[in-house]
Amino acid sequence: MKAIRKLSPGRGCAVVDVEPPKPGPGEVLIRVSACGICGTDLHIFQWDAWSQGRIRPPATYGHEFVGTIEEIGSGVDRFRLGQRVSAEGHITCGTCRHCRNGEGHLCRDVRIIGVDRDGCFAERLVMPATNLWAVRDAIPDRHAALFDPIGNAMHTVMSQPVNMKKVLVTGAGAIGLFAVPIAWENGAESIVVVEPSPLKRSLALKMGAQHAFDSADPDLASKILDATGGFGPDVLLEMSGAASSLRLGLRLIANGGHASLLGIPRGETTLDLSNEVIFKGVTLHGVTGRRMYETWYQVEDFLLRHGASIEPAISGTLPLERVQEGFTGMENGTMVKVLLEV
Repeated sequence: MKAIRKLSPGRGCAVVDVEPPKPGPGEVLIRVSACGICGTDLHIFQWDAWSQGRIRPPATYGHEFVGTIEEIGSGVDRFRLGQRVSAEGHITCGTCRHCRNGEGHLCRDVRIIGVDRDGCFAERLVMPATNLWAVRDAIPDRHAALFDPIGNAMHTVMSQPVNMKKVLVTGAGAIGLFAVPIAWENGAESIVVVEPSPLKRSLALKMGAQHAFDSADPDLASKILDATGGFGPDVLLEMSGAASSLRLGLRLIANGGHASLLGIPRGETTLDLSNEVIFKGVTLHGVTGRRMYETWYQVEDFLLRHGASIEPAISGTLPLERVQEGFTGMENGTMVKVLLEV
Protein backbone atom coordinates (compact mmCIF):
# COMPACT_ATOMS: atom_id res chain seq x y z
CA MET A 1 0.00 0.00 0.00
CA LYS A 2 0.99 3.66 -0.37
CA ALA A 3 1.93 5.64 2.73
CA ILE A 4 3.36 9.07 3.53
CA ARG A 5 6.47 8.46 5.62
CA LYS A 6 9.20 10.34 7.42
CA LEU A 7 12.03 8.07 6.34
CA SER A 8 14.92 9.79 8.12
CA PRO A 9 15.64 12.88 10.23
CA GLY A 10 15.29 16.14 8.31
CA ARG A 11 12.76 18.21 6.43
CA GLY A 12 10.28 16.56 4.07
CA CYS A 13 8.33 13.36 3.53
CA ALA A 14 8.13 10.56 1.00
CA VAL A 15 5.38 8.59 -0.74
CA VAL A 16 6.44 4.96 -0.44
CA ASP A 17 5.08 1.43 -0.80
CA VAL A 18 4.87 -0.54 2.44
CA GLU A 19 3.27 -3.79 3.54
CA PRO A 20 -0.32 -3.33 4.82
CA PRO A 21 -0.66 -3.88 8.59
CA LYS A 22 -2.64 -6.78 10.03
CA PRO A 23 -5.13 -6.37 12.89
CA GLY A 24 -4.43 -8.25 16.09
CA PRO A 25 -6.88 -9.20 18.84
CA GLY A 26 -9.16 -6.29 19.69
CA GLU A 27 -8.12 -4.37 16.56
CA VAL A 28 -9.59 -3.56 13.15
CA LEU A 29 -8.06 -2.79 9.77
CA ILE A 30 -9.46 0.39 8.21
CA ARG A 31 -9.31 1.34 4.54
CA VAL A 32 -8.73 5.10 4.80
CA SER A 33 -10.95 7.37 2.67
CA ALA A 34 -9.87 10.87 3.67
CA CYS A 35 -7.37 12.54 6.01
CA GLY A 36 -6.76 16.02 7.32
CA ILE A 37 -3.32 17.63 7.50
CA CYS A 38 -2.77 18.99 11.00
CA GLY A 39 -0.34 21.56 12.33
CA THR A 40 1.41 18.68 14.10
CA ASP A 41 2.00 17.01 10.73
CA LEU A 42 3.48 20.27 9.44
CA HIS A 43 5.88 20.37 12.43
CA ILE A 44 7.00 16.82 11.58
CA PHE A 45 7.41 17.77 7.91
CA GLN A 46 9.54 20.77 8.90
CA TRP A 47 11.46 18.66 11.45
CA ASP A 48 11.41 21.30 14.16
CA ALA A 49 12.82 20.97 17.67
CA TRP A 50 9.69 19.24 19.01
CA SER A 51 9.72 16.69 16.17
CA GLN A 52 13.39 15.94 16.69
CA GLY A 53 12.72 15.10 20.33
CA ARG A 54 9.57 13.02 19.72
CA ILE A 55 9.48 11.34 16.29
CA ARG A 56 11.48 8.18 15.58
CA PRO A 57 11.78 7.65 11.78
CA PRO A 58 10.80 5.75 9.77
CA ALA A 59 7.21 6.62 10.65
CA THR A 60 3.90 7.28 8.89
CA TYR A 61 2.29 10.70 9.35
CA GLY A 62 -1.29 11.59 10.20
CA HIS A 63 -3.98 11.32 12.88
CA GLU A 64 -7.15 12.88 11.36
CA PHE A 65 -9.12 10.45 9.19
CA VAL A 66 -12.28 8.62 8.17
CA GLY A 67 -12.51 5.23 6.49
CA THR A 68 -14.30 1.88 6.34
CA ILE A 69 -13.59 -1.32 8.23
CA GLU A 70 -11.92 -3.91 5.98
CA GLU A 71 -10.89 -6.60 8.47
CA ILE A 72 -11.80 -7.34 12.08
CA GLY A 73 -9.51 -8.95 14.62
CA SER A 74 -10.59 -11.49 17.21
CA GLY A 75 -12.61 -10.30 20.16
CA VAL A 76 -14.23 -7.37 18.33
CA ASP A 77 -18.02 -7.60 18.20
CA ARG A 78 -19.36 -4.03 18.16
CA PHE A 79 -18.39 -3.21 14.58
CA ARG A 80 -18.99 -4.74 11.15
CA LEU A 81 -17.16 -5.02 7.86
CA GLY A 82 -17.76 -2.03 5.58
CA GLN A 83 -18.79 0.23 8.47
CA ARG A 84 -17.63 3.85 8.20
CA VAL A 85 -15.57 5.02 11.17
CA SER A 86 -13.25 7.68 12.49
CA ALA A 87 -11.18 7.19 15.63
CA GLU A 88 -9.68 8.90 18.64
CA GLY A 89 -5.97 9.04 17.84
CA HIS A 90 -4.81 9.03 21.47
CA ILE A 91 -4.41 5.39 22.51
CA THR A 92 -4.42 5.24 26.30
CA CYS A 93 -3.52 2.53 28.80
CA GLY A 94 -7.13 2.24 29.98
CA THR A 95 -6.14 1.23 33.50
CA CYS A 96 -4.49 4.25 35.16
CA ARG A 97 -6.19 6.62 37.58
CA HIS A 98 -7.02 9.14 34.85
CA CYS A 99 -8.41 6.57 32.41
CA ARG A 100 -10.58 4.97 35.09
CA ASN A 101 -11.88 8.40 36.19
CA GLY A 102 -13.08 9.35 32.70
CA GLU A 103 -10.03 11.51 31.99
CA GLY A 104 -8.31 9.37 29.38
CA HIS A 105 -7.06 12.47 27.57
CA LEU A 106 -4.73 12.99 30.56
CA CYS A 107 -3.28 9.45 30.54
CA ARG A 108 0.47 9.60 31.11
CA ASP A 109 1.08 6.50 28.96
CA VAL A 110 -0.76 7.76 25.88
CA ARG A 111 0.50 6.83 22.41
CA ILE A 112 -0.64 9.00 19.50
CA ILE A 113 -1.05 7.71 15.96
CA GLY A 114 1.15 9.57 13.50
CA VAL A 115 3.47 10.52 16.36
CA ASP A 116 4.29 7.54 18.57
CA ARG A 117 3.07 4.86 16.14
CA ASP A 118 2.21 4.74 12.43
CA GLY A 119 -0.59 7.10 11.43
CA CYS A 120 -3.35 7.46 8.89
CA PHE A 121 -1.60 8.99 5.85
CA ALA A 122 -1.81 5.59 4.20
CA GLU A 123 -4.26 3.42 2.34
CA ARG A 124 -4.84 1.27 5.43
CA LEU A 125 -4.54 1.71 9.19
CA VAL A 126 -4.90 -0.56 12.22
CA MET A 127 -6.69 0.84 15.27
CA PRO A 128 -7.90 -0.60 18.59
CA ALA A 129 -11.64 -1.14 18.37
CA THR A 130 -12.05 0.74 21.66
CA ASN A 131 -10.88 3.93 19.90
CA LEU A 132 -13.30 3.72 16.96
CA TRP A 133 -16.15 6.15 16.40
CA ALA A 134 -19.01 5.02 14.15
CA VAL A 135 -19.77 7.85 11.71
CA ARG A 136 -23.40 8.77 11.06
CA ASP A 137 -24.55 8.57 7.42
CA ALA A 138 -25.52 12.26 7.41
CA ILE A 139 -21.93 13.38 8.06
CA PRO A 140 -19.86 13.49 4.82
CA ASP A 141 -16.29 12.21 4.68
CA ARG A 142 -14.86 15.75 4.39
CA HIS A 143 -16.32 16.55 7.81
CA ALA A 144 -15.92 13.12 9.41
CA ALA A 145 -12.18 13.22 8.69
CA LEU A 146 -11.98 16.30 10.93
CA PHE A 147 -13.54 14.98 14.15
CA ASP A 148 -10.10 15.28 15.79
CA PRO A 149 -9.35 19.01 15.19
CA ILE A 150 -12.97 20.05 15.60
CA GLY A 151 -12.80 18.12 18.88
CA ASN A 152 -9.80 20.22 19.95
CA ALA A 153 -11.83 23.36 19.29
CA MET A 154 -14.88 21.92 21.05
CA HIS A 155 -12.85 20.94 24.12
CA THR A 156 -11.33 24.43 24.30
CA VAL A 157 -14.68 26.22 23.99
CA MET A 158 -16.48 23.88 26.39
CA SER A 159 -13.85 24.16 29.14
CA GLN A 160 -15.91 27.04 30.56
CA PRO A 161 -19.37 28.50 29.93
CA VAL A 162 -19.42 30.84 26.93
CA ASN A 163 -23.15 31.54 26.86
CA MET A 164 -23.79 35.30 26.97
CA LYS A 165 -20.02 35.88 27.23
CA LYS A 166 -17.71 38.07 25.18
CA VAL A 167 -15.15 35.72 23.64
CA LEU A 168 -11.65 36.52 22.36
CA VAL A 169 -9.95 33.96 20.07
CA THR A 170 -6.22 34.50 19.55
CA GLY A 171 -4.94 32.54 16.56
CA ALA A 172 -7.14 31.65 13.59
CA GLY A 173 -5.60 28.47 12.31
CA ALA A 174 -8.05 25.70 11.55
CA ILE A 175 -8.81 24.97 15.21
CA GLY A 176 -9.22 28.66 16.07
CA LEU A 177 -11.58 29.05 13.11
CA PHE A 178 -13.60 25.98 14.12
CA ALA A 179 -13.97 27.51 17.59
CA VAL A 180 -15.90 30.49 16.18
CA PRO A 181 -19.10 28.68 15.07
CA ILE A 182 -18.84 26.34 18.07
CA ALA A 183 -18.83 29.34 20.43
CA TRP A 184 -21.83 30.77 18.56
CA GLU A 185 -23.70 27.50 18.84
CA ASN A 186 -23.08 27.59 22.59
CA GLY A 187 -24.54 31.06 23.01
CA ALA A 188 -21.59 33.48 22.91
CA GLU A 189 -22.66 37.13 23.00
CA SER A 190 -19.83 38.28 20.74
CA ILE A 191 -16.59 36.93 19.26
CA VAL A 192 -13.38 38.82 18.50
CA VAL A 193 -10.54 37.11 16.62
CA VAL A 194 -6.88 38.20 16.56
CA GLU A 195 -4.77 36.81 13.72
CA PRO A 196 -1.85 38.11 11.59
CA SER A 197 -3.00 36.49 8.31
CA PRO A 198 -5.44 38.55 6.21
CA LEU A 199 -6.83 35.33 4.68
CA LYS A 200 -7.57 33.81 8.05
CA ARG A 201 -9.08 37.05 9.36
CA SER A 202 -11.47 37.09 6.40
CA LEU A 203 -12.40 33.45 7.08
CA ALA A 204 -13.04 34.25 10.74
CA LEU A 205 -15.54 36.91 9.70
CA LYS A 206 -17.24 34.50 7.30
CA MET A 207 -17.55 31.96 10.10
CA GLY A 208 -19.26 34.38 12.48
CA ALA A 209 -16.75 36.62 14.25
CA GLN A 210 -17.90 40.25 14.63
CA HIS A 211 -14.34 41.55 14.56
CA ALA A 212 -11.05 40.16 13.24
CA PHE A 213 -8.03 42.28 14.14
CA ASP A 214 -4.43 42.10 12.95
CA SER A 215 -2.11 41.03 15.77
CA ALA A 216 0.41 43.62 14.52
CA ASP A 217 -2.06 46.52 14.81
CA PRO A 218 -0.54 49.11 17.22
CA ASP A 219 -4.07 49.95 18.44
CA LEU A 220 -5.01 46.29 18.96
CA ALA A 221 -5.58 46.49 22.72
CA SER A 222 -7.87 49.53 22.49
CA LYS A 223 -9.82 47.95 19.62
CA ILE A 224 -10.42 44.78 21.65
CA LEU A 225 -11.55 46.81 24.65
CA ASP A 226 -13.91 48.87 22.47
CA ALA A 227 -15.35 45.68 20.96
CA THR A 228 -15.98 44.23 24.43
CA GLY A 229 -17.70 47.26 25.98
CA GLY A 230 -14.57 48.49 27.76
CA PHE A 231 -14.39 45.57 30.18
CA GLY A 232 -12.36 43.16 28.06
CA PRO A 233 -13.34 39.63 27.03
CA ASP A 234 -14.98 37.29 29.54
CA VAL A 235 -13.39 34.26 27.87
CA LEU A 236 -9.99 33.93 26.17
CA LEU A 237 -9.44 31.02 23.78
CA GLU A 238 -5.68 31.03 23.14
CA MET A 239 -5.01 28.97 20.00
CA SER A 240 -1.78 30.47 18.64
CA GLY A 241 0.88 29.44 21.13
CA ALA A 242 2.39 32.92 20.73
CA ALA A 243 3.61 34.31 24.04
CA SER A 244 2.62 37.84 22.98
CA SER A 245 -0.97 36.74 22.32
CA LEU A 246 -1.23 34.99 25.68
CA ARG A 247 0.12 38.02 27.53
CA LEU A 248 -2.21 40.37 25.62
CA GLY A 249 -5.23 38.17 26.29
CA LEU A 250 -4.52 37.93 30.02
CA ARG A 251 -3.86 41.66 30.25
CA LEU A 252 -7.23 42.45 28.67
CA ILE A 253 -9.39 39.67 30.09
CA ALA A 254 -12.15 40.85 32.43
CA ASN A 255 -11.95 40.27 36.16
CA GLY A 256 -13.25 36.79 36.94
CA GLY A 257 -12.69 35.68 33.34
CA HIS A 258 -11.68 32.27 32.03
CA ALA A 259 -8.74 31.53 29.72
CA SER A 260 -8.47 28.21 27.88
CA LEU A 261 -5.01 27.56 26.47
CA LEU A 262 -4.64 25.13 23.56
CA GLY A 263 -1.81 26.78 21.59
CA ILE A 264 1.63 25.37 22.41
CA PRO A 265 4.41 27.96 22.99
CA ARG A 266 7.83 27.35 21.45
CA GLY A 267 9.49 27.64 24.85
CA GLU A 268 9.01 28.98 28.36
CA THR A 269 6.65 31.94 28.68
CA THR A 270 6.88 34.71 31.27
CA LEU A 271 3.58 35.98 32.70
CA ASP A 272 2.62 38.62 35.23
CA LEU A 273 0.66 36.15 37.34
CA SER A 274 0.06 38.55 40.21
CA ASN A 275 -1.64 41.31 38.22
CA GLU A 276 -3.05 39.38 35.26
CA VAL A 277 -4.31 36.20 36.95
CA ILE A 278 -4.32 36.19 40.75
CA PHE A 279 -5.59 39.68 41.58
CA LYS A 280 -8.10 39.52 38.70
CA GLY A 281 -9.50 36.17 39.82
CA VAL A 282 -8.86 34.62 36.39
CA THR A 283 -9.18 30.87 35.88
CA LEU A 284 -6.69 29.18 33.53
CA HIS A 285 -7.57 25.94 31.74
CA GLY A 286 -4.87 23.87 30.07
CA VAL A 287 -6.47 22.02 27.15
CA THR A 288 -5.06 18.86 25.59
CA GLY A 289 -6.73 16.55 23.10
CA ARG A 290 -10.39 15.70 23.48
CA ARG A 291 -12.40 14.42 26.43
CA MET A 292 -12.98 10.72 25.76
CA TYR A 293 -15.62 10.50 24.64
CA GLU A 294 -17.79 13.40 25.74
CA THR A 295 -16.19 15.68 23.16
CA TRP A 296 -16.90 13.20 20.35
CA TYR A 297 -20.64 13.23 21.13
CA GLN A 298 -20.57 17.03 21.15
CA VAL A 299 -18.77 17.18 17.79
CA GLU A 300 -21.18 14.67 16.26
CA ASP A 301 -24.19 16.77 17.30
CA PHE A 302 -22.49 19.93 16.05
CA LEU A 303 -21.68 18.45 12.63
CA LEU A 304 -25.18 17.03 12.21
CA ARG A 305 -26.74 20.45 12.80
CA HIS A 306 -24.08 22.92 11.70
CA GLY A 307 -21.58 21.04 9.55
CA ALA A 308 -21.76 23.64 6.79
CA SER A 309 -20.34 26.24 9.20
CA ILE A 310 -16.83 24.70 9.03
CA GLU A 311 -16.60 24.79 5.22
CA PRO A 312 -14.79 28.17 4.91
CA ALA A 313 -11.82 26.74 6.82
CA ILE A 314 -11.37 23.83 4.38
CA SER A 315 -8.99 25.13 1.72
CA GLY A 316 -9.17 22.17 -0.63
CA THR A 317 -8.66 18.47 -1.26
CA LEU A 318 -5.54 16.84 -2.72
CA PRO A 319 -4.70 13.25 -3.65
CA LEU A 320 -2.57 11.52 -1.04
CA GLU A 321 0.42 11.57 -3.38
CA ARG A 322 0.36 15.40 -3.52
CA VAL A 323 0.66 15.86 0.24
CA GLN A 324 3.73 18.11 -0.13
CA GLU A 325 1.55 20.70 -1.92
CA GLY A 326 -0.62 20.78 1.18
CA PHE A 327 2.36 21.28 3.47
CA THR A 328 3.69 24.05 1.24
CA GLY A 329 0.31 25.80 1.12
CA MET A 330 0.06 25.71 4.91
CA GLU A 331 3.61 27.03 5.24
CA ASN A 332 3.10 29.99 2.92
CA GLY A 333 -0.32 30.85 4.36
CA THR A 334 -2.41 30.18 1.25
CA MET A 335 -4.15 27.13 2.76
CA VAL A 336 -5.67 26.47 6.17
CA LYS A 337 -7.20 23.00 6.58
CA VAL A 338 -6.14 20.66 3.76
CA LEU A 339 -7.86 17.33 3.13
CA LEU A 340 -6.15 14.35 1.50
CA GLU A 341 -8.22 11.98 -0.60
CA VAL A 342 -6.97 8.41 -0.33
